[in-house]
Parts: sequence; structure tokens; C-alpha cells
Amino acid sequence: MGEQEVKAPSSGPAGHLLPRGEKEGSDVAASSIFPSPLVGEGAQRADEGAFARGTQRLIKFAKQMRRKPTEAEAKMWVLLRNRRFAQFKFRRQVPMGPYIADFLCFAPKLIVELDGSQHADNVRDQARDAELRRRGFHILRIWNNDILAHPDAVLEAVWAALHEETSHASQ
Repeated sequence: MGEQEVKAPSSGPAGHLLPRGEKEGSDVAASSIFPSPLVGEGAQRADEGAFARGTQRLIKFAKQMRRKPTEAEAKMWVLLRNRRFAQFKFRRQVPMGPYIADFLCFAPKLIVELDGSQHADNVRDQARDAELRRRGFHILRIWNNDILAHPDAVLEAVWAALHEETSHASQ
């Protein structure tokens, strides 16, 4: 039997086993590596602290909205769910930063918003749309009465928006 080469535990695909600086032949001196911060210290991540409390509150609210949709949201979800638009998968009531998108398709970055009369010329909605557009999303606003009275026309508008966004993404 031939002699097999023995590799250090931190080499190869499992190279993450030992912390940086403790690998054989490392250029980094052990004294230059700072210990991990104590619990509660160090840089704050996006899922820690005050931001996390706001995020958790938003997630809880989004779940409530999924459980008790409006009549228009329930009808729209029946039309969008289960990849009814070929390869496009929609999610509903998706938290996005400080906002919740009614229906979101990540691939073409399309947000479908259902609006009632309270959204007509709403300044807060304009600021929200500007922020979501800054993040690269296209927003299709549909009136609640349109989805209830003319679902076929709404589906055609969504289909056109999906393909418009897909064609822009491929260019």
C-alpha cells in the first residue's frame, strides 16, 4: 500500500473548520486577530436591535394581512398563485424595508399593488413608490373595483408588465 498524503483539517473543501490565523502556514499572526466581541457588543447587523423590532412587527402585520385579505386581495391571489403565469412566482404581503408589497414577483422585480379610494393621490404612497423604484422594482397599481369587475383585463395588464420587465432585464 502506498503512503497517502495527510491534509490539515482546514484544507480542501472543509477549509472553514479552523478560524483564520490558526491554519498551518498562515501569514496572519495570532496576536493580530481580535477575539470575538462579547455578547451585546460589536457591529450591529440588520436583524439586531431596533431595526429587528420594527422588522418583526412588520412581518407579524404581513402575516395578519395574509390571513385576513380584503375581497380584492383574495380574488387577485387566486389569479396569481401557484405559478399561474408560467414561470413567474408571486408572493403576497411581502415586507420590503419599512413597507409591505401586496404581490411581488422577484424575477422581473414586479410589484402589483391593489388600491382602494384611500390611495388616490396619497403622498405617502408616492414616497413609498419612489423608494421601491430606487430599489429597482416596477410597480403596477390596480384599483380594487377593477379586479372585482374586470379580472381578465387585470390579468392581461399583469402579463404585459411581467413581459415588459423581463424584456428590460434581458437587455
